[in-house]
Amino acid sequence: MHALLGFHDLQVVLVEPSRAQSSLIRRMLEQQGLSILGVVESGGEALSAMEALEPNLVISSLYLPDMAGTELVKQMRARPALEDVPFILISSETRPQMLDPVRQAGACSILPKPFGQHQLQRALIGAVDYLTPEVSFDGLEPESLRVLLVDDSRTSLRHYRRMLVELGVRQIWEAGNGVEAVALLAETMVDLVITDYNMPEMDGHHLVEYIRRQSWQSSVPVLMVTSEHDQQRLAAVERAGVSAICDKPFEQASIRRLVAEALAD
Repeated sequence: MHALLGFHDLQVVLVEPSRAQSSLIRRMLEQQGLSILGVVESGGEALSAMEALEPNLVISSLYLPDMAGTELVKQMRARPALEDVPFILISSETRPQMLDPVRQAGACSILPKPFGQHQLQRALIGAVDYLTPEVSFDGLEPESLRVLLVDDSRTSLRHYRRMLVELGVRQIWEAGNGVEAVALLAETMVDLVITDYNMPEMDGHHLVEYIRRQSWQSSVPVLMVTSEHDQQRLAAVERAGVSAICDKPFEQASIRRLVAEALAD
């Protein structure tokens, strides 16, 4: 497990095709005390630089000459040496279909263009927090917790599992959708369900409804981690009895707090 203390421990590969933008971002990062290992212009160069320089943070623009930032983070997550490296996306893009793949891959933050030092600080705090998870839930014993993860994205499941393992959780089950989760809940007692919203077969909303109305574990805390922004849909999930909702991408501290609160209820 890493033991980072602050921004000065972050060693960054910056991926930005614009010379002017990369110079500006580099100055902002250096003002925060970060070490810049390398500045590259394309996704292919970034992957090579990561393998050679072993950064503990990658900051990338969305639009690169050879691939999108979404493809870059996907390729990172597919490589064992890079799958746990925090990723921050910088983009003026707001369309969900462009940003959701980054959220699903477990990006620490998405920085809008243009951004200021305060926004940058929040993103960097998320990266430090990602690398230095706490190992307890306010006095609860994480090794005794039984957690069910429900998401149709293997990348997201891997990301959640990593987070929970580093928090000390050892008993973890996985389901690819609500139908699989229902089957597991019928046979396995759990202390917490962490689920996505948008899934095939049975989505997160219907899973929450099933748990609250039909499952023998109707009181189990359910935490929803989602990139869904339709307020009517989210309000319906809240009415169905979800314990807490957390946006993607999420800060590690936020997910710990929500998990602790859900388990304490």
